[in-house]
Amino acid sequence: MKIDIGIDAKDREEIAGGLSHVLADTYTLYLKTHNFHWNVTGPMFQTLHVMFETQYDELALAVDLIAERIRALGLPAPGTYKQFAKLSAIQEEDEVPSAKDMIRLLVQGHETVARTSRKAFKAAEKVSDQPTCDLLTQRMQVHEKTAWMLRSLLE
Repeated sequence: MKIDIGIDAKDREEIAGGLSHVLADTYTLYLKTHNFHWNVTGPMFQTLHVMFETQYDELALAVDLIAERIRALGLPAPGTYKQFAKLSAIQEEDEVPSAKDMIRLLVQGHETVARTSRKAFKAAEKVSDQPTCDLLTQRMQVHEKTAWMLRSLLE
């Protein structure tokens, strides 16, 4: 059935493309955060272990919301590691970094998702796609706040 939500097909495709990058970045950051949760060591173990769990739980919920918005726009959501690796601006880690490096890498990851979200926002704003704008605004708030909190641990 044809989609008639007040956003033409070309614009929906552009918005979904931007959201696909946000989804890939978010999922990659989820996986990185979960990895760090499992593998963190050192004097801040308990604090970071719990913090990382809170963060990956939030990211797990976010990927579903982002994917469902892509589907509501009428396009398929990427959902494989291969697709995410191609779309994501966040790199995976080959080794287990120190706790301090984990924090630094997560700051970079959250800042990356904020930038990707901000870029995707422009296409949605241009055609008054308020649901996508709202979703992306919420994501930017979460990622900027989380980056700030993590960054404060490095001072």
